Amino acid sequence: MTAPFVAAVLQMTTKADRDANRATAEGLVRRAAALGAQVVCLPEMWPFIGNNVDRLERAQTLEGPIVQWGRALAAELGITLFAGTFAERSEVPGKVHNTGIAFGPQGDLLASYRKIHLFDIDVPGGAQFTESDDIAGGAQAVVVDTVHGRFGMTTCYDLRFPPLYQALRDAGADYVLVPSAFTAHTGKDHWEVLLRARAIEQQVYVLAADQTGWHNSKRQSHGHSMIVDPWGLVVARASDGEAIALASIDPARVRTVRSQLPCGDHRRTFAKPAVA
Repeated sequence: MTAPFVAAVLQMTTKADRDANRATAEGLVRRAAALGAQVVCLPEMWPFIGNNVDRLERAQTLEGPIVQWGRALAAELGITLFAGTFAERSEVPGKVHNTGIAFGPQGDLLASYRKIHLFDIDVPGGAQFTESDDIAGGAQAVVVDTVHGRFGMTTCYDLRFPPLYQALRDAGADYVLVPSAFTAHTGKDHWEVLLRARAIEQQVYVLAADQTGWHNSKRQSHGHSMIVDPWGLVVARASDGEAIALASIDPARVRTVRSQLPCGDHRRTFAKPAVA
């Protein structure tokens, strides 16, 4: 079992200015490391939120500048860096992948994860998104081994699909990441409820770094980034605006919760519901 460690989820308001976004992200990462964070998590699409055509034209590969930036920063600070997600080039014409990346304290790229579930919704009087118009969904769940244990990688809308989280726990994850740009309209009612539900169901720590505030005149994110423990308790929380939420993570807490309430051992298979 690994030793306890300090984790940080970072919250920012990404806009269309890539240089400003990178400066903000790097400043937050450095501040978190200075506060003692050994695991640092950025939100979804932190490098750019703006015109989809521009995003497509300037998408990068896993060898591009964003990945090189993550490698260098993780190595310099000696941290495990989950660098949110970015627009990765895809082989699908007119589309990018929404890709999460993880770096070890030596600067090695540990894993990448392409967001599986795409946000195609039209809430009357609220959010309207068709993410599948310009994003190609992934198909592979990902867990990554780090010096602090095994983490499952998810992104934002994935949060609404419990089978993915079950698969991550089944693959040995004790911690799950949720970099997000959760809409303000849905977030006010669903964000905390869903994060705590996934933590309780799978008895894992959930580390959720969210975007916050107005990205442009049409898009607003909820914020309230948080870390939830395996019992479903919120152990760190941000409010609105740029922020860092820190918590001490104890791997023994996962073992304790799972031994006291061994619901993972009680799971059974069953036939499809019969229609009476």
